[in-house]
Amino acid sequence: MAGLNLRFTDEELDALRERAVAEGRSVQAFAHDAVVAAMNEHSRLFHGAADQVRKASAELNRRLA
Repeated sequence: MAGLNLRFTDEELDALRERAVAEGRSVQAFAHDAVVAAMNEHSRLFHGAADQVRKASAELNRRLA
């Protein structure tokens, strides 16, 4: 499995550790899941916006076809 090095300020790393401990998880697992969740949310938002554009332009597209 590929790895990734991330850099945090001391304050950011302390906050990350606190959150991971509060959830009973390792810092690595917490950070991994946070990144994956951010990617999934971005994809969800993109596809939602694309659906809105498609629906909003459906009538115009029909008339132009």
